Amino acid sequence: MMIVAQGAEAILKLENGFLVKERIPKNYRIKEIDDKIRRLRTRSETRLLQRASSVISVPLLINSDDKKMKITMEFINGLKLADYIDGINEKERGKIIRIIGNEVATLHNNNIIHGDLTTSNMILKDEKVFFIDFGLGFVSDKFEDKAVDIHLFRQALDSKHYTHSEKSFEYFLNGYKEKSKNFNEIIKRLEKVEKRGRYKEKS
Repeated sequence: MMIVAQGAEAILKLENGFLVKERIPKNYRIKEIDDKIRRLRTRSETRLLQRASSVISVPLLINSDDKKMKITMEFINGLKLADYIDGINEKERGKIIRIIGNEVATLHNNNIIHGDLTTSNMILKDEKVFFIDFGLGFVSDKFEDKAVDIHLFRQALDSKHYTHSEKSFEYFLNGYKEKSKNFNEIIKRLEKVEKRGRYKEKS
């Protein structure tokens, strides 16, 4: 057993060639409430992973145990995009980010909101982009929620990949437009989301 990563919500371990995500107890919460929250989030993430697997590349679900708060899934032994895309040429980067746009549009067409769209939650393997960590995701058909998902990705680009964030977001939108069923409506909503963000920053 090897710990791959540890965050505020969960520990990721490599066990017998599989990735195991175990939700961490929160001692500041009453145990019964904490158990209920972690159980619900484990179930929710399991359902989203199953739903997403039918439309885009995600780790294959092996097992889910909401009593132990564990999800066992395929380990994708690839390149984490957060560590990779800054070091490649623009043509290759544009190709990869366009694929991301395609995949996010496909998720949104199926009313899946990822909730944490960053390059740290994307792995490149065999020219496919695998999306991981649906822990903050949910199901919604609202344009607002889809626009916020895109806005979060733009913020992630600005923060982590600022040297090429504007151009990369253009590539993303081009890819998104290719697959999106409601591109114009979602982009109009995105403009409103970003205006709200700028207003909050000024106030």
